Amino acid sequence: MSPPLATIIVISFNSARWVARQRAALDAQTERRWRLIVLDNASREDERPHLRDLPSDSTIVQSAVNLGFAEGNNAAARDADTPYLVFLNPDAFPEPDWLEKLIAAAEANPSAGAIGSLQLKAGAPDVLDGAGDVLHVSGMGYRGGYGHGRGSATQTLAEPFSACAAAMLVRRDAFETVGGFDPRYFCFFEDIDLCFRLRLGGWRILQAPDAVVTHVGGGTTNARSAFAEFHGARNRLWTFVKCMPAALFWPMLPLHLLLSATAATISGLRSGHFAAWRGVAAGMSGVTPFWRGRRDIQRARSASTRDIARALAWSPDVLISRRIVLRRP
Repeated sequence: MSPPLATIIVISFNSARWVARQRAALDAQTERRWRLIVLDNASREDERPHLRDLPSDSTIVQSAVNLGFAEGNNAAARDADTPYLVFLNPDAFPEPDWLEKLIAAAEANPSAGAIGSLQLKAGAPDVLDGAGDVLHVSGMGYRGGYGHGRGSATQTLAEPFSACAAAMLVRRDAFETVGGFDPRYFCFFEDIDLCFRLRLGGWRILQAPDAVVTHVGGGTTNARSAFAEFHGARNRLWTFVKCMPAALFWPMLPLHLLLSATAATISGLRSGHFAAWRGVAAGMSGVTPFWRGRRDIQRARSASTRDIARALAWSPDVLISRRIVLRRP
């Protein structure tokens, strides 16, 4: 038996209802050189995973506290010794050749630090759950193509700004070099932040159109909940502050603040709560360590401002249309 090439990492939080379906999908993988680590983030006793319900050669890491998605993945990755880390949400169910396609893309493109999957909505296979994350030059980000028809996705390998961590392969050496996910984020926007730092380090990000997963979404959190809106708004600001090159940061800072305020206000009017505004306020009040960390990140970067600018979306219409934005690699 060949040694494993990939460690699949699943962060579980009250996710027992998805275990059997995900196990069946993993057992059906045509690529067999992998092991599974499930880190459980202090789920209720009756929701915790058991080895008997997982594929063979699996490991469960039981956390006594909820570490969040970011630090949970970091903790699980520290137990991995394979060339590739593959992050998979507990409510994401891969097609049989999913891992084979991700690894083939990675092997053929050694300059790619991360490779994303084509995500389809569970129960609606002709509707996209995402085809690569988009980051606008203003610092606003979204999951490209969410809710659009599957036909709008490219059929060839292409380059988004970021892969989505619901189903994403990352080279372990690249992940470790940039410090993994930022544990201060807890969850939301942590994948765009990670891929931004990979880009600053000279790595490319790719989107594999034939590595397909079906994704329920909101399997552990509701994407429109107050929790999600708070963390999304806060972490978006922190990413903009620490990662955006100075030549783009200073001209775009007023627009970033304006759009953040607008988005938070619209969110509050729609939902009846102002969690996004609380997220903006928390981001600003907690920005000091990110501003200090920015100096080290920017000094260490090998990518030029032009490299980053080419990967960002510039058209204002994308913030409304949420369309896919990809470059040819």
